[in-house]
Amino acid sequence: MAQLDKTFPTNDCSICIEAPKMVDVLRHPNIELLAYSEVKEVEGAVGNFTVKILKKPRFVREDKCNACGECEKVCIVKVPSEFDMGIVQRKAIYRPFGQAVPNVFTLDMDSCKKFGGGCRDCIAACEKEGANAVDFWQKEEILDIKVGSIVVATGYNLLEPTGKYGYGKYKNVLLSLQYERMLCAAGPTSGHIIRISDEMPAKKVAWIQCVLSRNVKIGKEYCSKICCMYATKEAILTKEHEPDAETFIFYIDRRTYGKGYEEYRKRAEYKYDVKYVRSIPGEVSEDLETGDLLIRYENIETNTIDTLRVDLLVLCPPIVPNDGHAKLAEILGIELDEDGFFKLIDPSRPFETSVNGVYLCGTCQGPMDISDSVVQASAAAAKAVSPLTEVRGTEIKELELPPEIEIDSTEEPRIGVFVCHCGANIGSVVNVPDVVEYTKTLPNVVHAEEGQFICSADYADTIKDAIKDHNLNRIIAASCTPRTHEYLFRNTLREAGLNPFLFEFANIREQCSWVHTNEPEAATQKAKDLVAMAVAKSRLLEPQKESELAVGKECLVIGGGLCGVTAALTAANMGFKVYLVEKENVLGGMLKKLHKLFPYDVHSEELLGQWISTVQNHEKIDILTGSEIEDVEGYIGNYVVTISQNEQREKLNVSTIIIATGHEEIDPQGFYGYGQYENVITQLQLEDMLKNESLERLNNIVMINCVGSRNDILGCCRIGCGTAIKNAKYIKDIYPDTNVYILCQDIVLSGKDEKYYRTILENYDIGFVRYLKEREPQIYGEHGELVVRAYDTYLDDEIELRPDLIVLTMATEGSEGVEELAKKLKIPVGGGKFFQEAHMKLRPLDFATDGIYLCGCAQSPKGVTDTIAQAIGAANKASIPMSQGLVKSKGNVAIVDEEKCIGCGICASVCAYDAIRVEENVAKVIEAKCKGCGCCGASCIERAVKMSGFTDDQLILQARAALHAEVEK
Repeated sequence: MAQLDKTFPTNDCSICIEAPKMVDVLRHPNIELLAYSEVKEVEGAVGNFTVKILKKPRFVREDKCNACGECEKVCIVKVPSEFDMGIVQRKAIYRPFGQAVPNVFTLDMDSCKKFGGGCRDCIAACEKEGANAVDFWQKEEILDIKVGSIVVATGYNLLEPTGKYGYGKYKNVLLSLQYERMLCAAGPTSGHIIRISDEMPAKKVAWIQCVLSRNVKIGKEYCSKICCMYATKEAILTKEHEPDAETFIFYIDRRTYGKGYEEYRKRAEYKYDVKYVRSIPGEVSEDLETGDLLIRYENIETNTIDTLRVDLLVLCPPIVPNDGHAKLAEILGIELDEDGFFKLIDPSRPFETSVNGVYLCGTCQGPMDISDSVVQASAAAAKAVSPLTEVRGTEIKELELPPEIEIDSTEEPRIGVFVCHCGANIGSVVNVPDVVEYTKTLPNVVHAEEGQFICSADYADTIKDAIKDHNLNRIIAASCTPRTHEYLFRNTLREAGLNPFLFEFANIREQCSWVHTNEPEAATQKAKDLVAMAVAKSRLLEPQKESELAVGKECLVIGGGLCGVTAALTAANMGFKVYLVEKENVLGGMLKKLHKLFPYDVHSEELLGQWISTVQNHEKIDILTGSEIEDVEGYIGNYVVTISQNEQREKLNVSTIIIATGHEEIDPQGFYGYGQYENVITQLQLEDMLKNESLERLNNIVMINCVGSRNDILGCCRIGCGTAIKNAKYIKDIYPDTNVYILCQDIVLSGKDEKYYRTILENYDIGFVRYLKEREPQIYGEHGELVVRAYDTYLDDEIELRPDLIVLTMATEGSEGVEELAKKLKIPVGGGKFFQEAHMKLRPLDFATDGIYLCGCAQSPKGVTDTIAQAIGAANKASIPMSQGLVKSKGNVAIVDEEKCIGCGICASVCAYDAIRVEENVAKVIEAKCKGCGCCGASCIERAVKMSGFTDDQLILQARAALHAEVEK
């Protein structure tokens, strides 16, 4: 992930998401980081594994290296950089990237010896700096550690398509990951899109998808799942870098299966003019005079043979297992599948292997995107902890913090400012040294300096040293977004003995370098202004206190389908009391209406029955069927939930809440004659017929996919194509002579589901007709028969079908009543009545409201395995505050001046988090729920509410600084 530029579909900076997580790992008192190490041997069983680990020699002492980089400067050996995918070279002594964790150098001794090194100039340079970290005589170490569980998260590689479409032959043919490095501002070309052959700007870029994937003869049979989306992302970013550039994507199917993905694809097509060409190009050649690439292809939608001339060609190859998978599988005693990924023993039990206590997550078991990997990581952690519940917390180490330095309100502010280059993200546009020199002239600034990556783990020590050496009592970071990094700096302050709220952020990346890329002087001046505003405000910063809130061990799960049942069982197995609420009279949700499950061909009742039976017999789970949520009050650790059941009400005291309310088909009325013709039904109705064996023998059946989906309201339903293919198969199994046609825009499957699809194509005579969104099928009655008229893109002609039955693959939306539930819980609902998570990549299972978690089809449509994964992951999220027994409230909260307050209640009415109550004509703030948004303060007619950390006086000083007004102390 560190190699990526941005992430789809939010276009968040990839390293900004990952770097704080890596720093957290390094700092965490209960994580021992063993980088540059390999597992060599595993013995024992769950609860008592002994793992032998080989710690390879870096030839650099981790405890002494300060990452100054002097060794790298004097090294004479250059080899291709693995991190930058060979576009540039690295030295024999190197670190992969600036934010690497641990942030120390490694000496590639093999390259050093092979390419004329051995000079030991690096030793001399390191000794000159006083570090003495380079050690040519360092030996490998063997470590023995005891663990209770093992989680495998070894990632993936890309298959290099050497010789395919000119890769390895023509310099201007790149892999998608090479292009990511080129797009990155901190990458080898500083974000400039150039041709490798002559370093000239690339104005015309094309992508070819499915290169050696979905190809059983010369590549990998499966779909790599992420290529459609990252190609779209790269095309968008190309247009943002070079608005005049032309971009083309060659594709078979547009697999925009995730939440927000279809909208993202449409934005690419209609806002950024990315051109999508349905085609598998035949060949690529090079113009020897210009270096241009000539792509020859058949346009499937126009049935023409065309040639496209481009400056750069980007290939999207398949995801393949990481190096060493086979050896690691042998060491762990677990199985590999036919593609070399780690094998799951049962799709209904994600993460589990054939060895109890060894669990899987992420792309080591198959292709998936970042948000799915994050969910799986949370779920695998839950599975790893579950068998160790009895000893949970027995070996916990607490972070030892120094006493907090008392800051008197009359004490003169001594401000330290740290300005970040962020590689080239900021430094390539903003004149950072100039900003630092200006900052030194501002009142009360006693120290200012610049740093390459001030969010890195080693730079935290630099900040702490500066606080001590200069007696600083206010700190400002001028860098990137506080959304991902603010907590890191606040933690650094606390570790140095300062109150964490004596910190202020100046966002000079998003608000300067990124939005004023072509105006360096203006960006630099704006950065100075933002720093000046932060300095002005920081003079009035005061220490804030975080109150501790007790959290019990009771969890409420709302929704009794597969997702809710799984979440309840996971939380209960971790030792927590669970109340499972389901509005229907029986458990099962959507799953109980289905016949068999795609792509496993397992009866839904088999899977559901075993889960429900286990839940019903679990001593820590209370099941409340035929019940609904009537009211919710309180906050994390102190929720009071009123349940109505059989006209009776019951109040439950719970600490956390998990939402698993599922989804349902949208109303089919009005689509393709539904309601007008009795032989037009939905897939859910067909499932019931197959389940109850009531489907009669018919001559012709037509299925129409994407009904009500992939539009401005609802994206891809993710499960529709698989459902249609599966049901078509079962119809053919029952009635082999029945003609079945599937009308689709694309076949949207992902990962290894592609193999199921190929099996159907090879063994079942099912007709697939592709139609265009602009030319959807038409349905009408004629002489008592149904007629379907559709434009077939393959035939480039209209076809006419006369089906006995039409089956609509309907879009899905959140379950009935989600808007009312959302109001009671004060949580957001997005498009299609699906709940809106806190962040698609960072926090896919969380809400902004603490103590409430999200999983399954309540978040967006998904299949069985993904649903189970999210349920287990959400249960793990809920378990964290319950196992710790407390949480800390936010420091920056609203404060009410009770003498000024008149109890009008306006503040309570505008609070989105229900954090204010009016009691005895005075507004009271519930700190545990307050997010410090400021709506209450802005609405108060008596100015009785102020925001700690954002007082009127502080904001006025900021405004005066922005206007270059004289600052009044």
